[in-house]
Amino acid sequence: MKHVPSSITFFSSIQWLFFIFANTVVVPLSVGAAFEVPPDIVKMMLSYSFVFTGLACVLQGWVGHRYPLMEGHSGLLWGVMLNLGLSASALGMSYTEIGGGVATGILLSGAVVILLAAFNLISVVQRIFPQMVMTVYLFLLTFQLIFVFFEGMLGITEDGVMNGPVSLLSLFIVILVSVLKVKGSTVVSNFSILIGIVVGWILFALIFPDLRSDTVSEGITFVLFPLGMPNFEIGIVIVAFFAGLMNLSNTVASIQTAAALYDEESHLEQYRRSFFVTGVFSFVAAGGGLVPYTPFTSSIGFLQSTGILERKPFFIGGGLLALSGFIPSVASFLVTMPMTIGNAVLFVAYLQLFGTAYNSLKGTLFNSNTVFRLAFPVLIGVSLMNVSPSVFQELPILLQPFLSNGLIMGVFVSILMEKVIDWNHYE
Repeated sequence: MKHVPSSITFFSSIQWLFFIFANTVVVPLSVGAAFEVPPDIVKMMLSYSFVFTGLACVLQGWVGHRYPLMEGHSGLLWGVMLNLGLSASALGMSYTEIGGGVATGILLSGAVVILLAAFNLISVVQRIFPQMVMTVYLFLLTFQLIFVFFEGMLGITEDGVMNGPVSLLSLFIVILVSVLKVKGSTVVSNFSILIGIVVGWILFALIFPDLRSDTVSEGITFVLFPLGMPNFEIGIVIVAFFAGLMNLSNTVASIQTAAALYDEESHLEQYRRSFFVTGVFSFVAAGGGLVPYTPFTSSIGFLQSTGILERKPFFIGGGLLALSGFIPSVASFLVTMPMTIGNAVLFVAYLQLFGTAYNSLKGTLFNSNTVFRLAFPVLIGVSLMNVSPSVFQELPILLQPFLSNGLIMGVFVSILMEKVIDWNHYE
């Protein structure tokens, strides 16, 4: 095995730490805000998130699929939970009623995922998510993430207006990281993400000293089911349960693309182990009021950007994040990282994901008929991503989280089209 210098391992580990952190910190904070959770409980959820995300990463890389892929809060379920929390008044329910229903749905979906792994029913899931569905998923995930990070790096004020100076700094960091990635030496290119974060963080602190992020105060409160005790609000339970099962598409896509990156063939045992870890952490997430976990397909873009494929730095980075959850002073330091800088760096890192989506087509040729197989679900999904959720407010409230989520609807349309149309007939 090729020997990796300890200095490379050290800086790679720090780079992984910041990457996982930047993809994690906003999620519990935003969920807490949507459900109007008290500040001390939000602080607890943030600590839970750091600990469990770090542990989930280590366990997936060690005994799960065994690739260095971040195991983080599902973007798909994050959107559903935010939508439900913000719709509390329209639903005529309290936050704890909605949160408890979400917890029940997540627990049930986690149980189903564990059973799929226990009874080795992975082939059933693979038939639901064939290669073309995974390609649609990758394209939609790329667009969704790029939209999120582009908006996040603009420094939008409370009035919904772009902060010009902050946006210019973010643009500078985007250009810097891109140039370092493309033009830099091998070492500089591999650490362009870390360099961008450090340089951006320092510049932000010097130029905008009054825009520092909030810190995490000392001491942690421990509460189970902070969003609400599990209940049987059937509509909420069904929404959360269905979204939890749709979340399996992340696992399938992640393992497939990671195997291709490592020039390997994915096998059923990998899916089985990964499903089991994800299912277990669904229970953990529900108990902590967190968004459920899933392998991040977007990690492929990070791996391609850095060119560092070893697992050791990933383990160390995940372990450090878990440790920070137990040490409030460390968490206090991490949350001072400007999220506009984190979003700018992630914007560049995830540009690679577009290439992953494109390569997943594997030379597939389209004609005027078969192009619908890809174009229709992708463009439907992208269109929905750019439509305000308020447009759907006249529809049944429990349909709104699905219809307003372009990723869910695009993947669902793709699954439907693959099942009802024999595309070979039109080639």
